[in-house]
Amino acid sequence: MRYFELLNLQQFVLYLFPAWAFILVFAAGLAFTHFRTKESEQKLSKIIEKYPGGIEGRNAPFPLILYMTIAGTVLWALAYILLIALLGVKI
Repeated sequence: MRYFELLNLQQFVLYLFPAWAFILVFAAGLAFTHFRTKESEQKLSKIIEKYPGGIEGRNAPFPLILYMTIAGTVLWALAYILLIALLGVKI
């Protein structure tokens, strides 16, 4: 049993929020696979490399989901470091 019952709720929210945030970001990334530009269709269809076994390489655009996942990870890490420092939590 804990001395402060509010810690249970705080830890539950801290466990649940990153999971929800990742699910929403990942769903948005699946909806918009990459930024559409004038050259997008050409990059998706133009074959630049051919490998044995029928494998073909294309110079496709970098997926938006990866941009968002990397940015979210960096933002979360910075916010975590700052909040730990501001709240004076001893690790």
